[in-house]
Amino acid sequence: MMTAVQRRLFNRWWVVVGAVLIQLCLGAIYAWSVFTPYLKKAPFNFSNTQTQTIFSVGLATFAVVMVLAGRWQAKSGPRVVAFTGGLVLGAGYILAGLLKDSLFGYFVNQILFIGLVGGAGIGLAYVCPIAVGMKWFPDKKGLITGLAVSGFGFGATIWVKLASTWAHLLDNLGVLNVFILYGAIFAAATVIGSYWMVNPPEDWRPAGWVPPAPKDASKPAPAVPDLEPSQMLRQGAFYAIWVMFIFSAMAGLMTIGNIANFGIEALQKGGLSEGAAKAVAGTAMGVFYALANGLGRIAWGTISDRIGRKAALILMCALQGAMMCVFYWMGSVVGLFYLGATIIGFNFGGNFALFPTVTAALFGAKNVGKNYGWVFTAYGVGGIIGPIMAATIRDLGQGWAAAFIIAGAACFVAALIGLTIKPAE
Repeated sequence: MMTAVQRRLFNRWWVVVGAVLIQLCLGAIYAWSVFTPYLKKAPFNFSNTQTQTIFSVGLATFAVVMVLAGRWQAKSGPRVVAFTGGLVLGAGYILAGLLKDSLFGYFVNQILFIGLVGGAGIGLAYVCPIAVGMKWFPDKKGLITGLAVSGFGFGATIWVKLASTWAHLLDNLGVLNVFILYGAIFAAATVIGSYWMVNPPEDWRPAGWVPPAPKDASKPAPAVPDLEPSQMLRQGAFYAIWVMFIFSAMAGLMTIGNIANFGIEALQKGGLSEGAAKAVAGTAMGVFYALANGLGRIAWGTISDRIGRKAALILMCALQGAMMCVFYWMGSVVGLFYLGATIIGFNFGGNFALFPTVTAALFGAKNVGKNYGWVFTAYGVGGIIGPIMAATIRDLGQGWAAAFIIAGAACFVAALIGLTIKPAE
């Protein structure tokens, strides 16, 4: 609880600064593809599947720990959870760089420290900026939530470009030293951002703001039951959106994890040198995909306000399915490669605007924090299936086309499942 003096000194816009600072660091997981071409060379010599296993472990750990973080935050407050998350994330990257292969070898070390430890740090800190921002800005919930989650998407741009074309950190320092540098930055920036992760008093409202009255009191909206997680898990609608989230997430995460390896191969077939192909693939992920990912989180939320949550979710999945099915054949042309990365990133960003609101619409707003944690476990499942599936297919000597078509078909199935969603009983 804040004191009267603290309330007077605390400007709520510092919450936004802290939220964006934290989320930019957490978004580093989406920069993983910039490391994968280097990890396939000496001294690591990882296969495609091994590079994606590290990425997938991080995604799954992130999703699982987020459920626990929501409960801890409710008991202890968001500042301590965000602070701890930043330290854990930073420690994971620093230890992966310092220990090299001295503990269990390069591959296992990176699974442990980048995947498990780093993923746990992201899961701890991720929920805090969103929850705190919505409480300080009841008059601007959509804007603040969009800013918070878009920071996660935009973060990849910074870390990819610093590692590649902006500062050439990977070429100048090597993978392990970049891990150490990034870990130190993540820890410091997230700890600073956590200072502003403080809930307002329960009775707090912005000056002059009055909660809006219903637009038409004579026609009240149908009541949505506020379900506890145990009740939600008995609803068919939960499993429908959970499977939809798995299929939609696996497409976007498969692309994030493999876009560098796929892009370098495809663009070289299109006539580019290895160096030029690497630069284009890095820009596709670090700029086009990452920025579109951030913008998609805001845009799809706006679209859902216009056409409804369910319709927006179905449309997003169908569009992503179509894009995944044709992306392989766009990969050898620079302009089309950028366009495909942009559209896939834009649609992928929509997951993080639509699934939380659909969860609230189906199961009530009161317990959306706890309930969405369970829905979000689908992201972890998709993060295991998509990246590893694509990398394994490629390691078996097959082309990338099969992986993109499978992911596209899964998105079409998700759109069909969306048609069956009914309100909670």
